[in-house]
Amino acid sequence: MKFVTTFTIRPGCHQEAVERLLGGKAPLPAGVTLIGRWFKTDGSGGFSVYETDDPSAMFANAVLWSDVLEVQSSAVVEGAVAASALAARYGMPK
Repeated sequence: MKFVTTFTIRPGCHQEAVERLLGGKAPLPAGVTLIGRWFKTDGSGGFSVYETDDPSAMFANAVLWSDVLEVQSSAVVEGAVAASALAARYGMPK
């Protein structure tokens, strides 16, 4: 299962967030794989894509960062999966 997490650095927490990220002070929970992480060009945050079969591990990861980041996370599906469900719902060809 894939998850997209968006994050915004909390006011006054930029240095701590950077030190934690670069210093490896918040490793991923077991069973969570980071697919990629991208940052906004204004430095205010970004988003990450993860893969795991354990949603509770995603919660644990959010808790590790919640003091310095505002975190929103959603399970996502591939475009082909969404297209199939939408086609079935609206009676359209795939």
